[in-house]
Amino acid sequence: MNSANTNSKVLKETKNKIRVEFERTSKWQRFKVKYLSMRFVTTVIWKLFRYVILLGMCYIILNPFFAKISSSFKSIEDFMDVTVKYIPKHFTLDTYKAIILENNYLESVLTTAMLAVVCALLQTFVCSFVGYGFAKYKFKGSGFLFTMVLVTMMVPPQTIKYALFLQFKNFDILGLFNLFGLGKISLLNTMWPFVILSLTGIGLKNGLYIFMMRQFYRGVPDELEESAYIDGSSVVKTFFKIILPISVPMMITIFLFAFSWTWTDNFYSTLFYTNNLDVKTLAYFAEIPKSLDELIKETGAGGDLFRQAIMHTCGLLIILPLIIIYLFCQRYLIQGIERSGITG
Repeated sequence: MNSANTNSKVLKETKNKIRVEFERTSKWQRFKVKYLSMRFVTTVIWKLFRYVILLGMCYIILNPFFAKISSSFKSIEDFMDVTVKYIPKHFTLDTYKAIILENNYLESVLTTAMLAVVCALLQTFVCSFVGYGFAKYKFKGSGFLFTMVLVTMMVPPQTIKYALFLQFKNFDILGLFNLFGLGKISLLNTMWPFVILSLTGIGLKNGLYIFMMRQFYRGVPDELEESAYIDGSSVVKTFFKIILPISVPMMITIFLFAFSWTWTDNFYSTLFYTNNLDVKTLAYFAEIPKSLDELIKETGAGGDLFRQAIMHTCGLLIILPLIIIYLFCQRYLIQGIERSGITG
């Protein structure tokens, strides 16, 4: 009996030793296959290479922004000190204060915001309407007209600069104003040139917006419209009651694009507005405040770097509202771009 128990214990111990040795060998084999194979080494090298490339690209893209943000908080003494690179020794907000107060930043923001909102709303609706027509209706000359829309995306606005300026300086509709003795009206220094260009679908980047809306509407099933027509709905009613509600994400994207481009535009704004305006748009905002300009003249050394930092600070203040808007609306922007079909 005792010998049987002894043999059983020896057998169990032997089995345990074999199992432990097998597990050790199995773990080592699994470790060897997983971490010491050529495939693993190749994968690690490829990932490291990608991370290095991404870090390099991030540095190239983000470094100018970090440098501009850092320089906006430097005093003129920091620009005269060669040991100061990114972190200022004399941290100050005087540059921001001078720019905001002397350059009428808040007034410029309000004027630009009103202009951008009006143009963006008009462009969003007009481009939605036109894009729907190109996507769902085939008529004689539709291909040629859409080609002309694409051409507007390729023609530089500088080629029609003086024609636009003269058109709105001596504005007349088919000679009707002159016919009724009203003469020609100057629309410069007003919002009317922007409103007219947006309403007629030839405003800033309107060709791109029409193309995006057309691509979106081409993906809308025709059965939605056909069912509406069977129920007795007209084309216009179908567009407003059925098509527009499902187009909200795309329209938000168009609105954000139009708002951003109008906000940062300095071509049409400087063309139709002049420096005589009491309240200017942000196109005229990037100027050296008088108090800082006098300080630069008195200092001499480091003045050019300080002048560049002031202009960079003006640029940061211009894009700050856009960054805030993007933080809240990025989901709609990305969703609209994906639905437009222009990502592929």
